[in-house]
Formats: sequence, structure tokens, C-alpha cells
Amino acid sequence: MAFSSDNLKVLLAVLDHGSFSAAARQLGKVPSAVSMTIAQLEAELDLVLFDRSGREPRPTEAARALEPQARQVASQMRQLQAHALSLHQGLEQRLSIAIAPELLYGPWNQPLAKLASEFPALEVEVLSAPQADALRMLHEGCVQLALVFERPAADEREAFQELSSEILLAVVAPGHPLQQSTQLLRDSDLLNSRQIVIASRGDEHHDPRLRIARQIWRTDSHLASLALVQAGLGWAFLPQGLVTPLVKSGALHVLSLENMSNQLRLWVDMVWSRERPLGLGASRFIALLQQGSHDAWKSA
Repeated sequence: MAFSSDNLKVLLAVLDHGSFSAAARQLGKVPSAVSMTIAQLEAELDLVLFDRSGREPRPTEAARALEPQARQVASQMRQLQAHALSLHQGLEQRLSIAIAPELLYGPWNQPLAKLASEFPALEVEVLSAPQADALRMLHEGCVQLALVFERPAADEREAFQELSSEILLAVVAPGHPLQQSTQLLRDSDLLNSRQIVIASRGDEHHDPRLRIARQIWRTDSHLASLALVQAGLGWAFLPQGLVTPLVKSGALHVLSLENMSNQLRLWVDMVWSRERPLGLGASRFIALLQQGSHDAWKSA
């Protein structure tokens, strides 16, 4: 059989990193071993996978044709290995959780407190990161769990548990031009007014449901976004739990819109990787979140 887990990993590493030497560094091998593995695979398949006429090897049409299925097989093999490991996986030393900033006010802390009482030796790390960064950290193995909004598209690497939903309100400071308007606002008014968005650095592809305006200012923190809005520098969709006290005190105003809702309700998911086994702590935390999660998130 031509393909094995080892040569699949080498093939994909060369495709991803653009050279035998870069792939070797990523795999912890010497370049000659990578080159030999590719040459043996080409011989067994009777196909040329890389054009070596230039300075760096370039994938041939044959390599590109095999790439999608090779990635699928490699992912399935990792999932199989993860499943086997999970059969005897015990309590992890550390449970790392990445949470989208907008969800920091959600009811995840009480389940975490119960988890700590059940497993007092478990070390827990809670990180706040924009959604794209939280998912990247998950896929890279930096965290075991990511609490994020529903994703626009499915990712076969991800498993998830839907918890409930979170409401984001469109808000501005009292002196902002949008708030001073004597007429009900329309989407065109939002389009032409600066919007503050929570997003990863350089992220041009964040959730389109959260982006309306032509001019966008980005932050990676809900508190930074709130500070910019309070300074009158733009409007933003911010978590209801965060802004409600400020709206009641008059420090912020919820925009009144004529042709669209002034709030977004997005589903909230706990996400983990199919390619890595979940430890006892992570599995228990997901179960605790599921217990009464709908009522908890609605009342948060």
C-alpha cells in the first residue's frame, strides 16, 4: 500500500510549507529524510508529485488532485487515534478554555466552580480571545475548549455542544450623532457611521452578521470596545449583560432602528477538537454546562 500515516504527514507538510527543508523543520526530521519519503511515495504511485526544476519543489497537478482526499484521510486517522486514546484518558493536568470576549458575561463560571469542587487538583486556565483566535488556539492544541458563537460554516475538525444564545445590542454614547437624530434610523445610517468591532488582528473575514458599517475600528477586547463607544468614537454590537446597567444609567443608548432589529441573537457553542481526546475535566465541564444551560444563558 503506497500511503501510510507517515508519508501522508510528510506530503501534507511539504504542501503546507512549500519546501522539503521547511517541512523537515516542522516535522522534526532532516531534509534528506523528507526528500526520500516523497521520492519513495512517487515511485510506488508511479506519479511525479513535485517539480524539482526550480529552487523549491512545486506541487504538480497530480499532487493537487490527491491533496483534498489526503487531508481527509489524515484527519480521519488523527480522529481514530484520538478516539483510541480517549478510551483510557484520565484527568488532564491543566484544562485550558478560550472564551470569546462577548461571552465573558455568560453563565460559565458556576459550572466551572462545580468542576473545581469535584476535581480540586485540576489546574484551570481561562483565556479571552476574539473568536477567530480562540478557534485557532483550539486547532493548534493551545486550549482544549473554546466558548464561541456559532460558526458560519461547519469544520470537520470541530465537535461542539450548543448551549443557548446571547443577545448583542447596537449601542452608542449619548452625544453621538446617531443618537441625536430626531428620526428613526435605517441601515444606511449605520452603514455610514463608524462601527467598533471585536475581531482578531488583521482579521478581514470575521462574522458578516456583526459588520455593517463601511468604516470599521477593531479591538480584541469587549472592554476596549466599550471604552471607544463611550468616548463617542463609534457604535457597536455589545453583550446585553455588559451594557444593560449603562443603558439604565443613561451612559449608553440603544439605537432605535426603523427597518431592522437593534439586536442580534447568536447561538453559543462549546467547541472542541475531534482530533484530540478530551480529558476527564473537559468532558465533565461540557456536561455541567449542558445541565440547565438554556435557562442559565437566558437569565444571564
